[in-house]
Amino acid sequence: MWLLIASMQAQAGTRVEGIRIWPAPDHTRLVLDTEGKVEHKMFALTNPSRLVVDLKNTRLKTDFDKVDLSGSPIRRIRSAPRNGTDLRVVLDLASDIKPRSFQLEPNQQYGHRLVLDLVDENGTRLEKAAKPTVTQNTGAKRDVVVVIDAGHGGEDPGAIGPRGTREKDVVLKMAHILKEMIDKQPGYTAKLTRTGDYYIGLRDRTILARKYSADLFVSVHADAFRTPKPKGASVFALSQRGATSETALWLAQSENRSDLIGGTGGVSLDGRDDMLAGVLLDLSMTASINASLGVGSSILGKLSGVAHLHKPGVEQAAFAVLKSPDIPSILVEAGFISNPQEEKNLSTDWYRKKLAAAIVRGIDEYFQKTPPPGTLLAWQKQNRKGDARVSQYRVRSGDTLSGVARDNQTTVSELMQFNGLRDDRVMVGQTIRIPAS
Repeated sequence: MWLLIASMQAQAGTRVEGIRIWPAPDHTRLVLDTEGKVEHKMFALTNPSRLVVDLKNTRLKTDFDKVDLSGSPIRRIRSAPRNGTDLRVVLDLASDIKPRSFQLEPNQQYGHRLVLDLVDENGTRLEKAAKPTVTQNTGAKRDVVVVIDAGHGGEDPGAIGPRGTREKDVVLKMAHILKEMIDKQPGYTAKLTRTGDYYIGLRDRTILARKYSADLFVSVHADAFRTPKPKGASVFALSQRGATSETALWLAQSENRSDLIGGTGGVSLDGRDDMLAGVLLDLSMTASINASLGVGSSILGKLSGVAHLHKPGVEQAAFAVLKSPDIPSILVEAGFISNPQEEKNLSTDWYRKKLAAAIVRGIDEYFQKTPPPGTLLAWQKQNRKGDARVSQYRVRSGDTLSGVARDNQTTVSELMQFNGLRDDRVMVGQTIRIPAS
């Protein structure tokens, strides 16, 4: 009996039950909802440009004519039965594209899906590095560039709250608010990794930050946990040793799995001797993590005045999106969308603006103290009157010079120079003079 049912199901095949389209600046993602996994082949044709997709043992149970194709290179979608049991789908295109496809397992919002990416190799999203932005009337002193990354997007909704609020929508709105607030700050320019509802691979987000010559990368999320109890905002920096708590570990693994949804691959380092590349990356990564912890601490301090904090200090976890060895990078969890009250708060514009304002104040506090060279903020700090004041710190057990530098928003080299130290060793009871900003 079971063999007969299985045979009937195999003969019936699967069905295409829905279709969605996600236009992005450099690619368009077409998603077909299917009853189950589907065997498929595709090939591109030119003169005119078309993409042909053959789905084995498949029937069509949706209407392609109702799909809004605006903003995409697709002019029309046609379909017809083939060989009696198969389905052929043809995309009439405005220009040639590079196609790629993969299948996704069911998640909490969708079932089985066949994803078709139509990649425009002349796309505009991964722009060439632009010239530094310069604030008017500042003698060509560049702005501090902050890249704001709204997590998830497109087919990847992120976490979903009890009332159905989607993380990808909340963080995109918050990213736009952050950009607007940062752009109003003299000496700052903000860039967005995504401006609409589409997905960008986790590695591509850090590539974008580098293309924009970012001084800081801020990834905004509103994640969830297994239960509705956890609440509060968090700030994460990268950990080379792993997560600092069970919650941080679970969140890091959840975010890293988004690369599967994005359909992206790994990144390799080329052109360097392995040992040299390892040393350089280790040095650069250590400096970036220290800077990330510094700016993260400033942001967390400002968030504590407007929201409940999940943890009192900056957490560290192995988020893939933070693994840029040369750009200070932090991940801000605006709250737990799995908590009913925080889901309600994050759905409101006033609460998102309150969080964004605190984040901007934290960013500015950090860069006022440690401005990047060549920026308007660095020039202002150098010429600011009254900077001769100093504070003092008495070294306690367990202290390191790098820790003292991080806590006081300065650098090890600056402390060594200011205190006439030959190396970075300190002793318990030693007094360290710290230049005031």
